[in-house]
Parts: sequence; C-alpha cells; structure tokens
Amino acid sequence: MQYNALLLTLPREIKSFLAIFVVVLSVGYFTGLLFVGQTETTTPEGIEENYLGNEDDPDAEVMKFEKGEREMLTIIHTHILSISFIFFLLGGILVFADLPEKLKFFLILEPFFSILATFGGIYFVWKGVDWMKYVVLVSGILMTVIFITSVSIVLYQLLFQKVKTRASH
Repeated sequence: MQYNALLLTLPREIKSFLAIFVVVLSVGYFTGLLFVGQTETTTPEGIEENYLGNEDDPDAEVMKFEKGEREMLTIIHTHILSISFIFFLLGGILVFADLPEKLKFFLILEPFFSILATFGGIYFVWKGVDWMKYVVLVSGILMTVIFITSVSIVLYQLLFQKVKTRASH
C-alpha cells in the first residue's frame, strides 16, 4: 500500500480535523513544558533537586523534599503512558506525510526511546545514579525537538502544501 504523501490527498474536512487536533495536542504538550520550567527541572542540578530534594540547602528559595517511592512510580507511570500516547497519535498522522522514509521513521520511532531514557533516567537519578541527570536532559530536549519538528511538518502539509502533479508526456 502506498501511504507516503497520503496526507496531502485528504479531503479538506479531514485535513482541518487533523490540523486542529495537532494544534490542541501541542497546547497540551507545551503546557507540560511550562510546568517543567516552573519546577526548575531544565538543568541537570534542577532535575536532581526536584527528585532528591534540597532540604540540606539552607539558602534554597523553594524547599523541595525527596520524592517517595509511590510518588516516583506514579510520576513515571503516568508520564510514560500519556507521552507515549501523544507520540503514537502524532506518529500515526506523520506516517502519511510526504517525507523521505528514513527521516519519517526516525521522527516516528525515536520519541519512544527518548520517553524511556527520560523517565527511566529520572528513576535512576532518584536511585542515586548521578550522571543520569544528563541523559534525562538530553533525551527530554531531543523529544521536544522531534515533537516540534513533527508538528511543523504535519501542519505545513495539512494546511499549505499541495499535491505534486506529474507532467503529462
């Protein structure tokens, strides 16, 4: 079955439906990133402090306490499930985009590895594996870059790109 560029051939109503879905999905994703900014987990030290606490620092502006096992398992469980679903839906749309096959499958598959690296890394940071905070930071950034790239491609192809026509011989 030929599915490459199928996105370009969809009726206007379906393109509109998918476009508004991707916009709303993006609002949810970026709201989550705003929360990450609020918790100051955008640096390796912030990641570590968020899960291990800072109660030993008398100069801390905001007192943070080490997360318990139940809280950590809840955070990891809910984030892996929900973010996997976000990338499953976005990848399900992206699979029909007009893209080179290797790029398309990188954009579709890589986020699932980043999800595991990010939230598995958070668990290992909590368990005391200090260097994992760098894995969490890099994989989280990569996941976000891929999200932005995928959303941009999908919205561009849904709203602006036209079907390529072949010249008659």
